[in-house]
Amino acid sequence: MAPRTVLVEADGGARGNPGPAGYGAVLRDPATGEVLAERSAAIGTATNNVAEYQGLLAGLTAAVELGATEVEVRMDSKLVVEQMSGRWQIKHPGLRPLAAQAVQLVGRIGTVRFTWIPRDRNTHADALANAAMDAAATSGVAVPSVAPPRVVAPPRELGGPQPAGGGAATVAAHAETPGTDLTSAPVSWEPRPSFTATRLILVRHGETEYTEQGRYSGRGDVALSAKGQAQVRATAARVAALAPQAAAVVSSPLSRCTATAEAIAAAIGDLPVRPDDDLIECDFGAWEGRTFAEVREQWAGELDAWLASTRIAPPDGESFAQVADRCARVTERLVAAYPGQTVVVVSHVSPIKLMLRDALAATDAFLHRLYLDAAGISVLDRWPDGGIAVRTVNDTAHLASLQ
Repeated sequence: MAPRTVLVEADGGARGNPGPAGYGAVLRDPATGEVLAERSAAIGTATNNVAEYQGLLAGLTAAVELGATEVEVRMDSKLVVEQMSGRWQIKHPGLRPLAAQAVQLVGRIGTVRFTWIPRDRNTHADALANAAMDAAATSGVAVPSVAPPRVVAPPRELGGPQPAGGGAATVAAHAETPGTDLTSAPVSWEPRPSFTATRLILVRHGETEYTEQGRYSGRGDVALSAKGQAQVRATAARVAALAPQAAAVVSSPLSRCTATAEAIAAAIGDLPVRPDDDLIECDFGAWEGRTFAEVREQWAGELDAWLASTRIAPPDGESFAQVADRCARVTERLVAAYPGQTVVVVSHVSPIKLMLRDALAATDAFLHRLYLDAAGISVLDRWPDGGIAVRTVNDTAHLASLQ
């Protein structure tokens, strides 16, 4: 079956903010402009932003019903477009479940692009929304409740704590995963000379007390534990054997990483350690230092929304989409600065998982299914023309004697 492309124009508004609210959505054939479907409804008393998200949900739902496999969403709401594109945090708790539902619909479609347009180019959806607001002003309809997406289980160490015995989470994958665009990378079975690639040896820092206790460990500067220090010594020897001629050692600026990096640099031959802020762990905001159970108890809705989408951040924190953007920047810098050389990169769970996800052109489900041990080693090659080879993922053989 040929792919079906649909254009969605959506809008929403409230008279009073909050006040009588409604939304409108129009689906068109992008080639002819023909209207394929219209959706509108009054939603009682709500804010402009809630109404705009409801318009988006209605448009995406209609696109799914039409069998669309590629959608361009056009809205005059800068907030919705930027949040759904992963560039802005979703700070308001009332919007996070709506965004999570939108991400689930995106995952059912395949490819979805979000484009901001001026209000005067969104007149059809705006008219539908205003008609719905007229109805809301006279009907007294109550705002429908919007349940957050249900998550079956917490993720296996997705940058935060690792729940004992937990399975993989149900993840709403989105088509436009932020990070390096690898869809145009060369595809070939032909052997490539490794000496022309930049080899990145990705090392997760050694264990800390937070690692052992299963706590979210982001920007807090938690030191290596005694076990972590032993892991670092073994890791340094292993990396020195893998890369005796490494050109550089770069590291997250947090001490658990710099201590790991300094041991590796000394084992290779007194290389300097260069901190890079783009390698820092995800900012878990209000969840920093807390266990998964504690977060579940206090932020159940926010946690479900976060687990469902890499575009949603913890309260006062950072989304994985934002971390992916940082990872893409540092990777490109290293490939440009060290062609044909080996670089040791010492970082955290989230950045390393995101680098491997992008290198493998995987979906976000990969993040929940990949386990990275403390002091584990992964290796990937990047060629100047965009070619990529992942050679090792989470090698921990050097830690066997410490078990």
